[in-house]
Amino acid sequence: MSASKGTTFAGIMRGDAEVVVLQTGVLSSSRSEFSPDELQRSIRSLLPRVRARAAECERARSVPAETVAELRELGFYKLVQPGAYGGYEQDFAFLAELMMELAGACASTAWVCGLLAAHQWMVGTFPAQAQREAWRSNPDATFCGSYAPVNEALADGGGFRLSGHWSFASGCDNSQWAICGARLPATPDRPSQPAFLLVPASDYAIEDTWDVIGLAGTGSKTLVLNDVLVPEYRVLLFADAASGRTPGSRLYSNRLYAVPVYCHVSACLAATAIGAAAGAVDDFIAATTGRLTRGSVTGGRNQMAEFPTVQIKLADAAACVDAARTILLRDLEAIACELRENGEGSIQQRVANRRGQAFSVNLAVRAVDSLNAATGGNGLAMSNPIQRAWRDVNAVARHVSLNWDSVGAMYGQMALGLEPRGQY
Repeated sequence: MSASKGTTFAGIMRGDAEVVVLQTGVLSSSRSEFSPDELQRSIRSLLPRVRARAAECERARSVPAETVAELRELGFYKLVQPGAYGGYEQDFAFLAELMMELAGACASTAWVCGLLAAHQWMVGTFPAQAQREAWRSNPDATFCGSYAPVNEALADGGGFRLSGHWSFASGCDNSQWAICGARLPATPDRPSQPAFLLVPASDYAIEDTWDVIGLAGTGSKTLVLNDVLVPEYRVLLFADAASGRTPGSRLYSNRLYAVPVYCHVSACLAATAIGAAAGAVDDFIAATTGRLTRGSVTGGRNQMAEFPTVQIKLADAAACVDAARTILLRDLEAIACELRENGEGSIQQRVANRRGQAFSVNLAVRAVDSLNAATGGNGLAMSNPIQRAWRDVNAVARHVSLNWDSVGAMYGQMALGLEPRGQY
């Protein structure tokens, strides 16, 4: 893959990225020094350290600051950020691939740091003024998110006031901003509708509500807002984000910022599950090769690798991981191709992407369930990486956007000629 390049007109410099204002008023950029292959090699060289910190990450219920900083230094959070602010504007499939590699070492790290990277893309779909405010003073600013519109926003002049609790804000300890979902009040021109609102960390407190058995290291705590004023330019309507018809889609020449939000962000969650399951396959092979059975009175000292049941479970898990990875990356590439060819994503492809995300997580669950069941007594140890992957992957599967019953029904509705109901 190669970095996106724009046509050069009169540009201005911000750091080492050239911001180019096209004659249409659309922004583009060039950043020739970025090498996807070099970044991938650097991420792989970091994986042993990420793996060594996995237990610490889980105990602390937060991704270690060292890991967050190392990934920032490598440019990981710039992958899908607009080039106008120093980003690389890469296809999302590349981010998903790197997330899978990280998740093989530590699922919590992949979940948090992958979302920190993905949210750079999401902020790139907000109005231009919001982007300038977020990145001009701190080009390395990162963003957590709590999307569910469980709270009502109150109109206040040229903005909205927010109060309440926003749960499951993964990576909030590592972020300078939050993307909060809320329902906007009705106006004479439009009914009440959900939206994303961008809020700086100085405007919220973090309540430590995260004490769980899976994805424990994500630090998905609760944000508390008390009468916070959010200007209207820091608002992105759910309907615009879901369709891809966002302010950012009109601001940038790269159609990356016109991809519907559920095609991208939910894919990050699925990538975490697939990568963790892939790591469990590798860990199972390493733990089983050369391992002898203990037995009770008789039957000990046999090679575990010789048991057909063990061989079959391993084959099943490996096949599930391969299939899940193929489905997820295929669908990401399909929506990107559709945007390049047609300018926007069709409902059919959007729903197909959602189906692929949920089903790939189902496959990842099947893989870790099979491997964990074959670990025997050794698999009961909390330090066992296969058990950690089992807990983490099953935690990913609990996410509402990956619920197979609801996503599968939504695809079935579309395939049968009905209007699909759900998030797509």
